[in-house]
Amino acid sequence: MINRIIDFSVENKVVVFALVLAACVAGWWSMQRVALDAIPDLSDTQVIVYSRWDRSPDILESQVTYPIVTAMLGAPKVKAVRGFSDFGYSYVYVIFEDGTDIYWARSRTLEYLSGVLPRLPQGVSTEIGPDATGLGWVFQYALVDSSGKHTLAEMRSYQDWYLRYYLKSVSGVAEVAPLGGFSQQYQVNLDPNRLQAYGIPISRVVEAVRSGNNDVGGRLVEFGGTEYMIRGRGYARSLQDFADIVLTASEEGTPIRVKDVGQVALGPDLRRGVSDLDGQGEVVSGIVIMRQGENALDVIDRVKSKLREIEPGLPEGVKVVPIYDRSELIRRSIDNLRSTLIEVTLTVSLIILIFLWHFPSAMIPVVTIPIAVLLSFIPFRMLGMTANIMSLGGIAIAVGALVDAAIVVVEQTHKRLEEWERNGRNGDYTPVIVSAVKQVAGPSFFALLVIAVSFLPVLTLEAQEGRLFKPSPTPRLWP
Repeated sequence: MINRIIDFSVENKVVVFALVLAACVAGWWSMQRVALDAIPDLSDTQVIVYSRWDRSPDILESQVTYPIVTAMLGAPKVKAVRGFSDFGYSYVYVIFEDGTDIYWARSRTLEYLSGVLPRLPQGVSTEIGPDATGLGWVFQYALVDSSGKHTLAEMRSYQDWYLRYYLKSVSGVAEVAPLGGFSQQYQVNLDPNRLQAYGIPISRVVEAVRSGNNDVGGRLVEFGGTEYMIRGRGYARSLQDFADIVLTASEEGTPIRVKDVGQVALGPDLRRGVSDLDGQGEVVSGIVIMRQGENALDVIDRVKSKLREIEPGLPEGVKVVPIYDRSELIRRSIDNLRSTLIEVTLTVSLIILIFLWHFPSAMIPVVTIPIAVLLSFIPFRMLGMTANIMSLGGIAIAVGALVDAAIVVVEQTHKRLEEWERNGRNGDYTPVIVSAVKQVAGPSFFALLVIAVSFLPVLTLEAQEGRLFKPSPTPRLWP
């Protein structure tokens, strides 16, 4: 088989060179479009179920976390389910088997979650986390007010209702998590003495505020051949609208409103953390989470481009200050590995030139190095692997082994040509070269095969070790 391939290559040089050229072009194209990152992503395929309910951790554990955990245990391909309960918050981490598609896992989680949601207590808000991994945190920024005209509450409102949605529209961004500042809310501060005097329970105030902040639809009225829709517009738009909500009426028929039993004011929501910038004080920050399978470098560049686009529309005196940018780490890591790879390639080439001491012959193994490196990026792209310090470091280590077979072939060819010259150069030299290549082609191939087989035990590793050394089990489609 190997001899037939050699004969075909000798008889069809143009075809062979054309195939090599096409493979090099494909390798170059793949190298330009391969995903870049600093480190490989070793995260498990997991889905986070997040619930919020203003209760103590023990109540959340028994009435929210436990029902969700037991429901997720029966989902297919689930490896582990971990539940954590905090004051007001419940987190359930559903860990799936290696190789499970993230979106298949999310759909199965929603399917099994739909059966437990009706059994949860009233008022529990449940959702699943973004389609990201543990390495999804790629960019973070802070909103800095140099004018001093804006409060932390105003900055947080701008982050939550404007800037966040701009950045979530960027391709590859799964979530923009806010941090710091104060989330504004309408707060009704009741006076218990007034409630007792009017005989109004707090539940009545809660129900009145809930029903009074709502639009109501009516039926259609036909008049003059035209239909008119009747509706009641009840959404509160100001503090006065909340204060004027009617709770009940006195015996004389006088309406008792919210402002008669308390005060309505704008106030901050309870928060569980703060964000400080360089010890200069609190700021509002945002964390950009990348969607799983995206190119981190491209996502960060798109986020920066979007920030430059919306910069003229920021409030007066407010600017966006990047405080974490993984693209710097990625570029410095890749540049370091690129220079190391070039140094290794030049060193190996120089050693080959010195030991062979014949430039035309030395060019054969020397040219093999860049071609092999280019071809290695084709499976990178097809398997959806990222070019990081592990993958590129492996190429740098393997540069020496890439030229072993070529050196053996060149050495054997030199020996046979020397014998041919001593015998008076009878006939054409081409059969001599072909015969020399055939003599060492089989042993060289099986020697390289032994090296490849020696790595098979590494491919049997599982969990994080397996994800570190094995290609991605979920191929990525070519665009």
